Amino acid sequence: MDNRNQLPLTVKCETLLGDFVTLPRERLAFRPAVYAIVLREDKVLLLNTRSTGKYSLPGGGVDLGERMEDALHREVREETGLRIAIDRYAGFKEHFFYYEPWDEAYHSFLFFYLCRPLSLDLLANEAIEDGEVESPQWISIADLHARELQSHGDLIMNILKRV
Repeated sequence: MDNRNQLPLTVKCETLLGDFVTLPRERLAFRPAVYAIVLREDKVLLLNTRSTGKYSLPGGGVDLGERMEDALHREVREETGLRIAIDRYAGFKEHFFYYEPWDEAYHSFLFFYLCRPLSLDLLANEAIEDGEVESPQWISIADLHARELQSHGDLIMNILKRV
């Protein structure tokens, strides 16, 4: 049998804090996810991640049978209250992730989209449907650094530099 075609028995997954844990392959759930890079003038819409204090993009998992664009609209609305227009696809990343609070591991395909707001009234924290994020806000792109982002900071900053 050709060993190159065998899947690994364990997978190295990144944690919320940027550490790594090695888990059995069977622990992974497949999770496609979408993220909105919502731009307004020279600012980007970001949320605070409660457990780390870092910024994150609005977005999250695509439910089985849900179109990616529909998931993006839903996630942005649940986390920020905004309606958006999706302008274009902006990037992709494959990610192995371990989420400590739920003791769950994911093999994720992450899709990033450039968007613009169609409304501007941001949700108050108590109205946000995702318990891991809070405080939607517009952050100046010029003042933002990759290390301030919860994950994929280099990819997100490269996308922002191209717009």
